[in-house]
Amino acid sequence: MKVEVTNGTLEQREIDAYIARACEKYPDREIKTLGIDLDGDYVNLRYELAAEPFQRIRRITGYLVGDMRHWNNAKRAEERDRVTHTKSSL
Repeated sequence: MKVEVTNGTLEQREIDAYIARACEKYPDREIKTLGIDLDGDYVNLRYELAAEPFQRIRRITGYLVGDMRHWNNAKRAEERDRVTHTKSSL
C-alpha cells in the first residue's frame, strides 16, 4: 500500500493507525493508496481501492447466471437449444 501524507508530517505510529483503520474499513479489498491530508486539527483520509474484476451476469433460461460451469447436462442442453427472439422490421 502506498501512503501519501500532504500538508505536513506524521509519526510512523500515527500512519500505522490510519493504515489499520483502512484495513478495518475495507477488509475484503486491496487498498492501493492511502492519502492522508492534514488540515489543521483535522485529517482527511482518501482511499484508492484496487479494481475488482467485473463478471457479466445474464438471464439465461430464466436464471440469472455469471457463467455456466456448474450447470448439469440438461440445463446446458436447454441453453444450447434456446431460441433468440429478434424484433422484425415493419
